[in-house]
Amino acid sequence: MKRLPRILAVTLALSTAAALVSGCSEGAPVSFDTPRSTATADKPTASGAPRTPRAKVPETVFPTGPKASFTTANTLEDGTKIGVTTLEGAKSGFTGKVWVWAPKQYFDPKYADSGFPVLVALPGGNGYPVNYWMGTDLKLQSSITTWAQEGKSLPFIVVMPVLNPDDTYYYDGSDIPGQPKMGTWLAEDVPDFVRANFRTFKSRDGWAFMGSSSGAFAGLKAVLQRPDRFKAVIASGPDTVPDSPLWAGHEAERQANNPEKLAKALGAKPDTKENQVYLAFQIGSEESGGPRLKSFIKNYGKGPVKTRLQVIQGGEHNARSYIRGMGDGSMEWISRHMQAPIPSP
Repeated sequence: MKRLPRILAVTLALSTAAALVSGCSEGAPVSFDTPRSTATADKPTASGAPRTPRAKVPETVFPTGPKASFTTANTLEDGTKIGVTTLEGAKSGFTGKVWVWAPKQYFDPKYADSGFPVLVALPGGNGYPVNYWMGTDLKLQSSITTWAQEGKSLPFIVVMPVLNPDDTYYYDGSDIPGQPKMGTWLAEDVPDFVRANFRTFKSRDGWAFMGSSSGAFAGLKAVLQRPDRFKAVIASGPDTVPDSPLWAGHEAERQANNPEKLAKALGAKPDTKENQVYLAFQIGSEESGGPRLKSFIKNYGKGPVKTRLQVIQGGEHNARSYIRGMGDGSMEWISRHMQAPIPSP
């Protein structure tokens, strides 16, 4: 699998560390708690007249607990915080860091009774011990803020877990026999943690992945493997087959985690709303991999498997190019197919 070059991964990690130092509130406790507004839908107006019944809205899941303790990892220009905590995965048995960010809208009282869509952001390279999307240098969170203001993106909660359990091997975001269960960590423990601490939507319409390189592969596989839980992914510069050396001796399990096999099986199902997934691929014009993604789209973009390819002019195999591609159309495309937060009447 073509990964982020090691020197680039190291550079990103160092720049992320520098971004951490620049945050004046680094290490201070931070809370994402918000007061739930008093529901007014069924109360009479000030004149005593009954309110117009609200249309049926998607079910919001309020934080279930247990409540995590977050410390500030970074602060954006708008004052929003990127928090970090250590998550002990109840289902995977793996313990790792998770960074989180909530947009300003999340704290607006008019959205206090609404869930928010979640974007699980996965890095390239080893993605351990740091998920480089947590730094402000790549401008993921600030870009989402701008795009939301421009109507190009939903105001996502961004969740940034470590991708691998160490910096030695790639685990393909999967439960490789005899290894840490990174597939369960990413697709079950991390979402459970988000539901425990944030207002989310019960429906898969509020859940998506994004990632670059190795993280793109993991996000792509998660959506195709669990279309009942996740609806969309922005997969930038991914491979489309699992190739960790740790699969040796476990070919059946490897194929069960193969996006090509998963997409073929899903594409044969009826093209109904509940089966549809949205795969937004991105590739830089200066990197290889374009023909591979075009072949994947041609062969597997059928029925409920909806696809889009963003070719980033002048783009290379790196996170900064992929952010540019997201702003050029990928983020808007997945946002159109996902659930937006609902303001109170």
